[in-house]
Amino acid sequence: MSSLRSTNASSKRYTKPANDDSEVLGQWGRAWEVDWFSLASILFLLAFAPFIVFYFVMSCDQYQCALTGPLLDVYTGKSSLLDIWNRAPSFSLSAATIYAIWVIFQVLLYVFVPDVCHKFLPGYAGGVQEGAHTPAGTVNKYQVNGLQAWIITHGIWLANANYFHWFSPTVIFDNWIPLLWCANILGYSVSIFAMVKAYLFPSSAKDCKFTGNFFYDFMMGIEFNPRIGKWFDFKLFFNGRPGIIAWTLINLSCAAKQKEVYGYVTNSMILVNVLQAMYVLDFFWNEAWYLKTIDICHDHFGWYLGWGDCVWLPYLYTLQGLYLVYNPVQLSTAGSIAILLFGLTGYYIFRMTNHQKDLFRRTDGNCRIWGKKPTYIECSYTSVDGKKHHSKLLTSGFWGLARHFNYTGDLMGSLSYCLTCGFQHILPYFYIVYMTILLVHRCIRDEHRCRSKYGKEWKRYTDAVPYRILPAIF
Repeated sequence: MSSLRSTNASSKRYTKPANDDSEVLGQWGRAWEVDWFSLASILFLLAFAPFIVFYFVMSCDQYQCALTGPLLDVYTGKSSLLDIWNRAPSFSLSAATIYAIWVIFQVLLYVFVPDVCHKFLPGYAGGVQEGAHTPAGTVNKYQVNGLQAWIITHGIWLANANYFHWFSPTVIFDNWIPLLWCANILGYSVSIFAMVKAYLFPSSAKDCKFTGNFFYDFMMGIEFNPRIGKWFDFKLFFNGRPGIIAWTLINLSCAAKQKEVYGYVTNSMILVNVLQAMYVLDFFWNEAWYLKTIDICHDHFGWYLGWGDCVWLPYLYTLQGLYLVYNPVQLSTAGSIAILLFGLTGYYIFRMTNHQKDLFRRTDGNCRIWGKKPTYIECSYTSVDGKKHHSKLLTSGFWGLARHFNYTGDLMGSLSYCLTCGFQHILPYFYIVYMTILLVHRCIRDEHRCRSKYGKEWKRYTDAVPYRILPAIF
């Protein structure tokens, strides 16, 4: 397939190393070249993703979450696209003030409040932590304090709801669409800034990648770890804050709105709050482990992460809570227990799979998994500074069943959120469809990078563990 080759690099850019099967120099991370299919996909997302988010939110606001409602109205002539657009709440200064306070507060917690939770919470790894080697051989240090920020933020929220009453617990839901415009402004602003920064003052020039295609570089990012100052890391902040901390607050606001409108909170809404809060807390409890995942270790910072974390994540990951405000569902006792157990099983698989890999890494393989000494395949790679590094790829426990078995648990958890909403509308099930596409695509991207990173040794690993996500199926 035809591709768009990368341009010659300036003194601040790192050019693509020659391909050598015997020794691959720092070639993991996003693509150096752009094929036409990737470019077409990127142009589609840049053009339509903001409208997709608006369509979902607008469908709930105007059509009780019926995704076909707007289309049928336009088709039958009951409404025009302009009518639908004009009915949507517009940008407001009050929403802009709320959003600005929110983001500034999270920046202050991230940069200026060092973590203390690791000093009294057994097993929690917070404070200053090291990330993985970048392709250029750099090892960045991070201030891991997401759990502390989550506790402080939710402590203030609960204190306000029960004692101080500075603002209504429904404030997020009541300003949901005006806040969407604010989130878009931040998402695009930070993405544009990150691209300009990569050209003019990159944090690490050797970790930049230029394909020569503006749209691909804008979306997928040029800089690997853009930073301002010593501690403000764009990827860690926007991946975890403000989107994921907001996730549980959004659900709480939806629950408060359900109580305000109907006089009660359904067991389905409680399940959504509990199951998703469990995932969010797991993320922040294991934030130090997150530094070794694909988002930090491989992805560059562009529109995909900048806009995605500001808009896509908080607006589409919370569709279940939003849906249940417009369509309250009271599950049977047996149904709610079954969904809870299904979600907990998925979480157990997700957490234990990641725990096995983390234990294996921390002990350098000197541990026991499922009562046995773990098996593994040794690999090596060379970063662009010429240094050779060694890795061990685990082939025991859950990691012997599939190369990404943690995704299996993740998908089970995602489906459990959707099941709380019943089967009246398809909107809540967008999440499981999206997560399936996302994780399969991420799996393929990750394995492509690993082939580039480890070369022939990766083939030995895939021979030992032949399945990707579902044993005997995929």
